[in-house]
Amino acid sequence: MKIETRYNYEKIWQLTGEKDLLKIISEEVGDIDPQGTLSYVKESIENGKEISVGSCKFRKKKDK
Repeated sequence: MKIETRYNYEKIWQLTGEKDLLKIISEEVGDIDPQGTLSYVKESIENGKEISVGSCKFRKKKDK
């Protein structure tokens, strides 16, 4: 699954790799398990929803 991210102050969604996703989650939630949070994000966005973690939004890349 390809995941796009966007901070609240940004207007454009960015395709983001797994390593960077874990880094973003770590920065946003601190000491909470980033791998577990990423798993939750992946489950939540599977059906086309957007989810926010801190000031960053996540969504599944839309097929064109």
